[in-house]
Amino acid sequence: QVQLVESGGGLVQAGGSLRLSCAASGIFFSTSTMGWYRQAPGKEREMVAEITSVGSTDYADSVKGRFTISRDNAENTVYLQMNNLKPEDTAVYYCRSYGYSRSFRRNEYWGQGTQVTVSS
Repeated sequence: QVQLVESGGGLVQAGGSLRLSCAASGIFFSTSTMGWYRQAPGKEREMVAEITSVGSTDYADSVKGRFTISRDNAENTVYLQMNNLKPEDTAVYYCRSYGYSRSFRRNEYWGQGTQVTVSS
């Protein structure tokens, strides 16, 4: 029922840019908090950026000034624009939603993840 599908990951050189997209279905998107999380090898999953239903944003200190999260409610899609990428940004990036599904269940939901690799 609920589906979060990430795209846009890949291999990029340090200093380059990448834009991730997450297309959501099966949820009440406009009232859900959306976020991007990442997990690097041997490390725990961490919050990268979040955006609420009213457009408030929050970022990890390590990405402030470089990453921008945005949402398009008409397209049920959340984006993560990543600029000035660094090797330490290498991780699997996951899309997360928190809110109600179309079957009226409140929960957090996760995408399958997309690999971002930044080479030096």
